[in-house]
Amino acid sequence: MLRKLLSIALASLACTAAHAADPEINFGVISTESAANLKADWQPVLEDMEKKTGYKIKAFFANDYAGIIEAMRFNKVQMAWMGNKSAMEAVDRANGEVFAQMTYADGSPGYWSLLVTHKDSVYKTLDDVLKRGKEINYGAGDPNSTSGTLVPGYYLYALNGIDPKTHYKAMRVGNHESNLMATAAKQVDVAITNTEVWEKFQKREADKAKNIQILWKSPLIAADPMVWRNDLSPDMKAKVKAFFLTYGRGDSADAKRELANMNKLTFGNFNESSNKQLVPFRQLELFKDKAKLDNDDRMDPAAKQAKLAEINKKLAELQAQIASAK
Repeated sequence: MLRKLLSIALASLACTAAHAADPEINFGVISTESAANLKADWQPVLEDMEKKTGYKIKAFFANDYAGIIEAMRFNKVQMAWMGNKSAMEAVDRANGEVFAQMTYADGSPGYWSLLVTHKDSVYKTLDDVLKRGKEINYGAGDPNSTSGTLVPGYYLYALNGIDPKTHYKAMRVGNHESNLMATAAKQVDVAITNTEVWEKFQKREADKAKNIQILWKSPLIAADPMVWRNDLSPDMKAKVKAFFLTYGRGDSADAKRELANMNKLTFGNFNESSNKQLVPFRQLELFKDKAKLDNDDRMDPAAKQAKLAEINKKLAELQAQIASAK
């Protein structure tokens, strides 16, 4: 009897040890919306990923983009859906590497940043916002958001000689969904969001969406990247990449179900990608810094020229990368 009990105990320990050793991936999701909405939309995809790779997949949410970047830096997240700006930070600071890129359900090659207001707002045009900033409460995007900060930071503000931190009466930072909610409730006068979340918002909050007016639409933003930690094992990378590049492709019932999962996220299939995807956004960040310097009349001329020379050098290096890739 004792031998039998010992055998059962050893078998149980072996099973526990084996379970503990099962490969596990914490999958980060940037906070474009509430965690509840993101979890509901991503969970079917992550469950399919778990079945097809054999890895245990856990969703990881944070209150802001920096939380996902830092989690990857400390290996609490091994893989994440990110925007191009947050992917730049992950590559530079968190041992990240781009391996795939989204496409869009409607066939669009990318998405757009939007500046919105309430339909009853006294601010009817972009010109009103640019000229009357000191009256306006502004709903800003996450500092690490491509469409919330980087793109409007250049096209909307730097090109107009404006620093949003000083231009507006008050500024509050939110995700794309909360900015739409705040605008619809007249808690802010204008706010930044993007077309990805705006599309979902019109379906989920149809009554509130009727109160939103779009004042500005950015140039096209390339579709979001998928990022993993560069130190994942080659076997894990191969299985994960195979999952994403085949997900939702084909005519089978399973493929159609998978594509429907992605469409709920406003996405289509995935294509292979790399860190080269980030080069145009690195350029954009440097262009934004350059425009800000050009508009600064208080800076010492010699110091300004030195900083401009440094920016121009970095831009030339990025341009050389683009040329060599052709």
